[in-house]
Amino acid sequence: MYAAIDIGGTKTLIATFSEEGKVTESIKFPTSKNYHDFIDDLATNVAKFSTRDFISFCVAAPGRIDRKQGVGINFGNLSWKDVPILFDSKKILNAPGILENDAKVAGLSEALELNNIEFRKVLYITISTGIGSGLIIDQKIDPDFLDMEVGHMLLEHGDRLIRWEDFASGSAIVERFGKRVSEIPENNAEAWYLIARNIAIGLINVVAILTPDIIVLGGGVSTNLSKFKDRLMEQMKIYGNPMLTIPPIVQAKRTEEAVIYGCYELAKTIR
Repeated sequence: MYAAIDIGGTKTLIATFSEEGKVTESIKFPTSKNYHDFIDDLATNVAKFSTRDFISFCVAAPGRIDRKQGVGINFGNLSWKDVPILFDSKKILNAPGILENDAKVAGLSEALELNNIEFRKVLYITISTGIGSGLIIDQKIDPDFLDMEVGHMLLEHGDRLIRWEDFASGSAIVERFGKRVSEIPENNAEAWYLIARNIAIGLINVVAILTPDIIVLGGGVSTNLSKFKDRLMEQMKIYGNPMLTIPPIVQAKRTEEAVIYGCYELAKTIR
């Protein structure tokens, strides 16, 4: 069996996989704000699995990580700092493991799901509480952009420079409209125009730098892509220029489970 641990800002999902890549068991539990309490909760929930004979595992964390040392340096919506997440997870699962950023792991899963040789360079953008990203080239996480954080790009908005995720993320949408993106009526043309424009402003900059063959949008906001995709593509063309090729933009196939499936793919590489 392989194990996957997807640490979220509010919930953590753990799952076991067969060698064929099928989820055999999964458990979701609240992510404690206290790291040591989280480790206790992780141990308690792993103990609930019917089998704990693991070949290897992958733990996906939101934020900056030190892959070599297996340390979580900073987390987006958690106050944890410099925590030995890989070491502690190894003690619980009694198996070799790997630590990776959650957006990179999700991007790997979605690139493999595309399985299209035309899309050699896949850019995964997750738009939820914040904005994360992963660049996948030839179905591998690109090593040159492992620590890429496009959500922290400074862009002009409202006559000042602010981070992209501060005006285009799910949290920013809630702050502006007083409701989650899923609660905004489909006929609210102004809201969908602003949502599409704010996402496009950042995407066009990332496209200019990374020139992806396709963009996959993940996260909670992307589940509503059908409501604003036409507007998004219109805005991309407005902000684009003849020197840029605007790639196709698609919704992630596994909005909720992309991370754990990506974890499975990385866990298989550990021997």
